[in-house]
Amino acid sequence: MTLQHWAFSFKGRIGRRDFWAGLGACFALFLGLFIINDMIYPLPAIVTWILIFFILYPLCAIFTKRLHDRNKRGIWLLLLLLAVMLGLADTSSLEPFWQWAIGRFLPSFIGMIMLLDCGVFIGNDGENYFGKQTEQVDYRRWR
Repeated sequence: MTLQHWAFSFKGRIGRRDFWAGLGACFALFLGLFIINDMIYPLPAIVTWILIFFILYPLCAIFTKRLHDRNKRGIWLLLLLLAVMLGLADTSSLEPFWQWAIGRFLPSFIGMIMLLDCGVFIGNDGENYFGKQTEQVDYRRWR
């Protein structure tokens, strides 16, 4: 698998090692963006959001391919969107227990389950609905 297919295609399957490499690369890009934006040179908000989108796209592609390796559809990625939405929700009108449960516990629980499912558990052996056995990513080859 080429680096371009690994980072930008939603088709195929990747193993745990390549998933963690992609997660680390996206985390490093996010960290670099926020360091540049907060400490070195504040970027306009629209530029920051465009750069965030360009980092989220490969992250979604990597998560989707890992879900394919676990024989799950990419739509399961919407669980992470649900976790983000719950984390951003205004729970101030609720009682303290529900503020904690909806605003903190559920997003953390959903994220932990997705991370365990994609990052720890072994994928399906052999061919499945989403393609052949996982292939190693050649990080030196772009195309």
